[in-house]
Amino acid sequence: MNEPTARKYAPIAVSNESTVVTEYVPDAKAESAYQSESELERELIRLLQSQAYEYLPITSEERLTANLRKQLETLNHVTFSDSEWEQFFAERLAGVNEGIVEKTVRIQEDHVQLLTRDDGSVKNILLIDKQNVHNNRLQVINQYETGQGAGGGNYANRYDVTVLVNGLPMVHIELKRRGVDIREAFNQIDRYQRDSFWAGSGLFQYVQLFVISNGTLTKYYSNTTRRQHINEMTGKKKVRKTSNSFEFTSWWADAQNKPIQDLTAFAKTFFAKHTLLHILTKYCVLTADHMLLVMRPYQIVGTERILQKIKISTNYKQLGTTAAGGYVWHTTGSGKTLTSFKAAQLASKMPSVDKVLFVVDRKDLDYQTMREYDRFEKGAANSNTSTAVLKKQLEKSDARIIITTIQKLSTFINANKGHAIYGGHVVIIFDECHRSQFGDMHTAITKAFKRYNLFGFTGTPIFAENAGSGGNPRLRTTEQAFGEKLHTYTIVDAITDKNVLPFRIDYVNTVKVGNVVDKQVSAIDTEKALLAPERVRTIVEYTLEHFDQKTKRAEAYTLGEKRVRGFNALFATASIPAARKYYQEFQGQQKDLPSDRKLKVGLIYSYGANDAVEDGALDEEAFDTGELSNDARSFLEDAIADYNAMFGTSFDTSADRFQNYYKDLSLRLKQREIDVVIVVNMFLTGFDATTMNTLFVDKNLRAHGLIQAFSRTNRILNSVKTYGNIVSFRDLEEQTNDAIALFGNKDARGVVLLKPYVDYYTEYQEKVDELLTAYPLGTPIVGESAQKEFIALFGTVLRLQNILTSFDEFAGNEILTDRQGQDYRSVYLDLYAEFRKEKTADKEQINDDVVFEIELIKQVEINVDYILMLVQKYREQRGDGEDKEIRAEITRAVDASPTLRNKKDLVEAFIDRVSITGEIDEEWRAFIEERRESELEKIIESENLRPQATRTFVDMAFSDGSIQVAGPAITRVLPPVSRFTPTGGLGEKKQRVLLKLSEYFDRFFGLSSARSE
Repeated sequence: MNEPTARKYAPIAVSNESTVVTEYVPDAKAESAYQSESELERELIRLLQSQAYEYLPITSEERLTANLRKQLETLNHVTFSDSEWEQFFAERLAGVNEGIVEKTVRIQEDHVQLLTRDDGSVKNILLIDKQNVHNNRLQVINQYETGQGAGGGNYANRYDVTVLVNGLPMVHIELKRRGVDIREAFNQIDRYQRDSFWAGSGLFQYVQLFVISNGTLTKYYSNTTRRQHINEMTGKKKVRKTSNSFEFTSWWADAQNKPIQDLTAFAKTFFAKHTLLHILTKYCVLTADHMLLVMRPYQIVGTERILQKIKISTNYKQLGTTAAGGYVWHTTGSGKTLTSFKAAQLASKMPSVDKVLFVVDRKDLDYQTMREYDRFEKGAANSNTSTAVLKKQLEKSDARIIITTIQKLSTFINANKGHAIYGGHVVIIFDECHRSQFGDMHTAITKAFKRYNLFGFTGTPIFAENAGSGGNPRLRTTEQAFGEKLHTYTIVDAITDKNVLPFRIDYVNTVKVGNVVDKQVSAIDTEKALLAPERVRTIVEYTLEHFDQKTKRAEAYTLGEKRVRGFNALFATASIPAARKYYQEFQGQQKDLPSDRKLKVGLIYSYGANDAVEDGALDEEAFDTGELSNDARSFLEDAIADYNAMFGTSFDTSADRFQNYYKDLSLRLKQREIDVVIVVNMFLTGFDATTMNTLFVDKNLRAHGLIQAFSRTNRILNSVKTYGNIVSFRDLEEQTNDAIALFGNKDARGVVLLKPYVDYYTEYQEKVDELLTAYPLGTPIVGESAQKEFIALFGTVLRLQNILTSFDEFAGNEILTDRQGQDYRSVYLDLYAEFRKEKTADKEQINDDVVFEIELIKQVEINVDYILMLVQKYREQRGDGEDKEIRAEITRAVDASPTLRNKKDLVEAFIDRVSITGEIDEEWRAFIEERRESELEKIIESENLRPQATRTFVDMAFSDGSIQVAGPAITRVLPPVSRFTPTGGLGEKKQRVLLKLSEYFDRFFGLSSARSE
C-alpha cells in the first residue's frame, strides 16, 4: 500500500491540562458513500499524519527493529555500536522467555533500562519518557506481516494499523468495514494473540492498548483484557473468576460523558498526541496481579479536575476552605476506588503538596485491597496497622501518600493536638464520602488541619432532598461538607456505556400478614408482624425453589453435580432477629437434602448503632461483636461453626477472628464458593463481587441505601450476566423509582430497569416463529448468506432466552422444546466449526461479519455427569436389546455441547463396552485414562518425541488448563532436529507437534466426572 498523502484537519480546542476533550462537536458533513475496510484504513492514517504522526511503510520485523534502534538513539541522544545494540535488544527488549506480562511491567514500571557500553560504562536508556511526554515520537505503520513456520507464527498474519511509540508497537488498531459487528475485530485480535504476536522477537507483545472499530463504532481496551479473555476461552484455571471479555472494552467520550464512537472523531480526540501519551504514561494502572487497567474517560476527568482544583486553590491561597475542595459523583460500580487512588497518587507528586491522606472505611480494607494499595505505593497501606504507625508515617518526609481509615485518623487527631503536620499542605481524599464522614469527624479534621484540600468520591451524594434533619445543619449535604461538584457520571451514564448492568426487579407478594402498613402501628411492631413464621417459611421456600433459576445454575442437566455454575446472592434482612430466623429456616428446609443439593448458606452481622437511619443510608455495622446481646452473639458463633465445618476454617466472634471471618467470607463470595449470605447491613455497601447477580430483599430501603444495596448485583462479568436481579419481598416500587430519579434523572427508569417480561417475550415469540419457519430442523441450510442469517437469528434467540429464563412467568411458556433447542444448538455449532475451519485454512478470506454467541451456548452446556447419567439409564433399560431412544438422546446431547463434540467417538466407544453391573463413574475414569495413554503413545511414536518430557509437558497443560505455546518447554519435547534441514526443519516440526498436542489436549481436557474433580 502506498503511503497515504497527509491532509490537514482543523484541530479541536484542547488544553494541555485536559486529557479528555471538554466537549466534542462532530462535523456536520455526513459521508454517504460506501466505505471499504482499506478506505477506512487509509482515512485513519491520513488523520494520524495530520496530527504529526510519522507514517512508515514498514511491513517486516527486520525493518521494525532497525527503526526501533534509530528511535531509541534519538530519544536518548546516544549512538549504539552494533554489539551494544545486539546485547541491549536481546537482554532488555526481546527476552527469549518473556511474554506480555514481563513486557507490560517493563513499560509501566521499569521503563529505564541499563545499557552496558563497549567500554564497560553503564548508561540509562529510556524506552518512554514519562516526565516530558512530548519527547516521545509517534509513528504509524500498517499491513505489517508475520511469516509462518520457523521463527514465525502458527499462521501468516497481516495486521491493520499499529502506532509505534519510540519505535515500540504500543497501540494496535484492528478495523472492520462499516456494518460489520466490531466483536469480530475483537475476535481477530484474539487470533493474532494466539497465532503470531509472540512470533520472532515478540515486539508486538509490547502493545499496551487495543482499539477496534468498524468506522461507526470504536472502542479501546488494555492488553490484559485480551489476555484474560484468551485464558477463559482456553479454560485456563489459574485465572481469577472475574471475566474480561468483550464486555470489558470501553467507549471514549468527552467530559460531558458523551460517547465518541465514530472513528474520525475518535482519532481526533483519543489519538491526539498529548491524550494518547497521557493515557499510556499516567492513566494506566498495573495491579498486584499484573492486570493492566486502562482508565475510562470519566475516571480521567474526575482525576484531572481534582489536580486542577489543587493547583488553582494553591495559587489563589484558598487552602483550608471548602473552595479548595469538591466532590466527584461517580455512580456505584464505576471504579471510584481506582479513580480516587490515581488522584491521590498524582497529587502526591505535585511539588506544593507535602502529604496526601487517602481515607477509607475500615471494612473496605480487606487483604486484596491492601495488596493493591501497597502495589500502587510501597508501604502506603502500613499506616492501617495502628495509630502509632500512622503518626510515624505522617512524620516521615518521604512518605508522600498514606492510606488510613476514618477511625484511625480520628484517634490521631484527638491524641495529637498541635502536631506539626497540621500546618503542612495536606490533600485529604475520601474514597467513599457518604454519611460516615459527616458530623463530628468532619469538624475535627477541618479544625485540626490548616492548609488542606478536602475531596470526596461518592456514588450516591446527599442532596437537600435526601438529607436528614439531625446533626450539624451546615453539614447535611455532600456539597456543604466537601465543596462544589467537580464531575458527574451517573448510573444512567454507566448503564448506557455498559460499564454496569441494569436491574431487573421482582416484587414477590408472599403471605399477607394483616395490614402491616397501617400508619398507627409502630415500625418495630410492623417488623415483628413481618417475621411471622408462616411468612418466613414461604419466603425461604420461594428462594430455594427459584434460586437456580435466578442465579442461572442450569440444574436441569445434572445429577448430583457440584454447584459450580452460575452466580451467587445476598439475602438482606431488616434486623439481627430477622437474619437469625431466616438462617434457621434455611437450615431446617435443607436438612434432608443430600449435601451436593444443599445451598451453601452463610450468615454475618455485628453490632450497629441504630437500625433505621433517617436519610436512607444503610447504617455502617462495625466489627464490634462485643456489643451484641449474649443470644445474638452465641447464635452467630454457631453459624460461624457451621461455616468452619463447611470450609475447614477456624473462625469465631472474637475481635480479630471475626474480622478474618469477614475477609474469608468476602473472598469466598468473590470466588463463587458460597451460594447465599444472609446479612443485615454488612456487604450491602462497598462490597464488590462480579459473580453476584441476585439480591433477595426483606428490608425497607430507600434513597442511597437502596441504590447501594441494589448495586451489589450489577457488576459486569460476561455475556451470560445481563442484569442485576432484585427479588423483593416488600413493595419497594415507589422507593425504587424515587431513588432512580434522584441519582439518575426523571427519565432514568427506562435505562436503569429492564423492560417488562411481555416486551421480551413478544420479541422471543416473533424470533422463534421466524426460526421454525425459515430454518425447519432436518432441512439443510444452503449457501453462505442463509447460514449467516441463521447464525444471527439463533444468536438473538439465545440472548432473549438468557434474559427470559430468570422471569418466573417464562417457566412452562418456552416455545422451543428441550430437544428442538438441542438440535438447533447442534446445527449452530456445526456452522461454528465450519466457519472456524475456513478462517484457519485461508487467512485472506475471513468471514468477518459473523459473531457466534458461544458463551451463551456454554451456559446450557451438557457436562460429563449428565452423559454418564444417561449411560446409566441406557444400561438399566436396554436389558437384552438396544434402547435406541436413549442412545439417540446421548448423541443429540453430545452434538449440542461445544466441549463434548470432539469427544463423541470416546463417548460412543465407552457405551459399547460399559459393563452390566460395574460403577459407571469408575469405569469411565479407567476408560479415559487408558485412551489418554494410548493416544499420547501414538503421537510420541509418530513424531519420535522424547517420552518423559512429552508426558511432563502434557501433565503441565492439564494442570494449567492450556497448552504452553511459547517458551522453552516445547523444545524439550522435540527430538534433535537440524535447524537447516532443507525440508521443514525445526520450525515446521515444532508447529506440527504443537498442533497435535493441542488437539489431544482439547479432546481430553475436562473429561473426568464433575463428582470426581
